Amino acid sequence: MENIIEVKNLVKDFKDVRAVDNVTFNVRQGEIFAFLGPNGAGKTTTIKMLTTLLRPTSGEIKVNGFNPVTEQDDTRHSFGIVFQDPSLDEDLTAKENMEIHGVMYGVPNKLLNERTRQLLELVELWEKRNTQVKDFSGGMKRRLEIARGLLHHPKIIFLDEPTLGLDPQTRNHIWNYIHDLNEKEGITVFFSTHYMEEAERVADEVAIIDHGKIIIQGTAKELEEKTKTNSLEDAFLALTGKAIREEGKEGWAAKFRGRN
Repeated sequence: MENIIEVKNLVKDFKDVRAVDNVTFNVRQGEIFAFLGPNGAGKTTTIKMLTTLLRPTSGEIKVNGFNPVTEQDDTRHSFGIVFQDPSLDEDLTAKENMEIHGVMYGVPNKLLNERTRQLLELVELWEKRNTQVKDFSGGMKRRLEIARGLLHHPKIIFLDEPTLGLDPQTRNHIWNYIHDLNEKEGITVFFSTHYMEEAERVADEVAIIDHGKIIIQGTAKELEEKTKTNSLEDAFLALTGKAIREEGKEGWAAKFRGRN
């Protein structure tokens, strides 16, 4: 399977701080790829460089065969993105948010209507299409952002901490939707997280990043075997000498099981 994202010796400096330090990795077409690391590890900075929002200090990037620095428009049409911070217009309805995105990307009206219905049905929001977003729950807003990011039929969707701040049950539902999208749309999913169980449960490939460096990459099972541990969390601890963060120790999957 060919690579849809290629990153080689990527560096990003902010004054005296090196946020991303000589990072190299590849993502295969159609896989679910997890970027796992604590807050401040360089995850969001890397995603911003991949999605044309930041210019690298040095290094090489290819996204769907395009250079995000010199071929920004082609790169942007290749991906959808869900940011950490909400980006919906809450005074508009779900359908209106989808339509504005479609116009921005030049989606023809007939296709726009078809894709809007298809995607809102997929994330179970079609019945709420004429409801203003300000009346949505946090989980509903996240689902709408994911649907919107897929509207122009991108090859890749970037999800930067997509379940941050959501309760365990809603996180579980969000990942069910994303997994279905990966299967039905054939889309490559690149997500960052500091939740161990998310990466272990859904990712085909995991890259652990800390202090701007990728420490190791492989399947969750490979990482556990290399570190002679029994879980991805223990593997991370063995590799970095620390827990990813206190919130991650309890684990959202365990909390979810405890609620049912």
